[in-house]
Amino acid sequence: MSTSTDRAADRGDGLRFPDGFVIGSATASYQIEGAVEADGRGTSIWDTFSHTPGKTLDGDTGDVADDHYHRVEADLDLMQSLNLHAYRFSIAWPRIQPTGRGPANQAGLDFYSRLIDGLIARGITPVATLYHWDLPQALQDEGGWTNRETALAFAEYARIVGQALGDRVAIWTTLNEPWCAAFLGHASGVHAPGLTDPSAALQAAHHLNLAHGLAIEQLRAVVTNDPQFSVTLNLHMLRGSGPTGEEAVRRLDAVGNRVFTGPLLHGAYPADLLRDTASITDWSFVQEGDAEIIHQKIDALGVNYYSTSLVRVWDGRGERQRADGHVAGDASPWPGDDDIEFLPQPGPHTSMGWNIDPSGLEDLLLAVHAEFPGLPLLVTENGAAFEDTVTTGEGGPAVHDADRVDYLRRHLTAVHRAIERGADLRGYFVWSLLDNFEWALGYSKRFGIVRVDYDTLERLPKDSARWYAELAATRAIPAVSPDAEPSLSVGD
Repeated sequence: MSTSTDRAADRGDGLRFPDGFVIGSATASYQIEGAVEADGRGTSIWDTFSHTPGKTLDGDTGDVADDHYHRVEADLDLMQSLNLHAYRFSIAWPRIQPTGRGPANQAGLDFYSRLIDGLIARGITPVATLYHWDLPQALQDEGGWTNRETALAFAEYARIVGQALGDRVAIWTTLNEPWCAAFLGHASGVHAPGLTDPSAALQAAHHLNLAHGLAIEQLRAVVTNDPQFSVTLNLHMLRGSGPTGEEAVRRLDAVGNRVFTGPLLHGAYPADLLRDTASITDWSFVQEGDAEIIHQKIDALGVNYYSTSLVRVWDGRGERQRADGHVAGDASPWPGDDDIEFLPQPGPHTSMGWNIDPSGLEDLLLAVHAEFPGLPLLVTENGAAFEDTVTTGEGGPAVHDADRVDYLRRHLTAVHRAIERGADLRGYFVWSLLDNFEWALGYSKRFGIVRVDYDTLERLPKDSARWYAELAATRAIPAVSPDAEPSLSVGD
């Protein structure tokens, strides 16, 4: 971790990214769209979960969120004003098939068609994610991702969307962070559907992997342009502490990372994962031929990064430290690893409590590149939540979010270093374009470079948005004025 004396070295002001390097932003459907009952949209598991008392902070829901569904034209103009090269959005499965099966809901397809056309008209590349966690509730009622049939239904959904939009989307991403969907949703229960069954989590992980492979097959069969196909993983950047640190990293890497990279990119689940989890499941849900379906050639791997983890095997003395950066639940999201400790790390930290360590992003990108040297990479999410304050001056209301600007400067510098050291990195997408519904934490955390007033839904670009717009216009990391230095220091 950087010290207070060398933090300035992490800010590579003026560093220029290669021609063609994509500067974009990302969002997710349930977090911004609202309009949950509009134009035939069905109910998702996040509608059900957020309306269940006690599941989200203050009972917040995505019913309205940012009302992007009704404000899409203004939001498109906003993206254009920020000079974005690309916009990564997700498609809400319940808008396309309200129950997860059957014919398409034309109104849902029309919404995304208008969004894509609006992006193209403004010179912004459309990057579409098929699944960012909003599974139709009707499929959950049949077992959701623990049911193999859900993967087959996802393939049909992918085919429908590909047929309707597959002449204009530049990059298709099948799944966003399937680890969260499987393990936060089925092991710790802090995400929808709220289950606490480690066996179900591993089964869900396999069926998500299968869904990815089936969806790629269907998309390839129906798209008519020449897009790229990808998947986005939140690969955990793990560092060991003490003599048991290496073993702790190996075990968490198996159930946190290689449970996906193994079958998706190597063609098989790692043997140590199967051994580590043998007391939980016999993996009999993996059927003959699944490996070949899952192991599809992809054109890029999306990597989401926010922080690092420091881990060791618990020695049984004192209370085991469990703060892994996720919302705490009664159960662990790490099947088979109940004796692993997650140790506190030095600051600074974001308002999520996540340590700020740009070197973790650099190290992660280099490690992934070393393991998969022929596979282009995209940073599909990176950003920070801070306690933003609206001030009013001669120029009107403003959000002077120097800490977020500094976070982005330092992480983009790390991205640039990774490229210089050989990583085949093609783009960076800041999370997020807008403040939004932050899952179980409701509206308490603000990740956006654009502030959303949740009473009026007015959009207000923060200083970080203006800084990012300059980055996108020049592909060079902008400097900031001396009076806009961050307030955070090591130890915060």
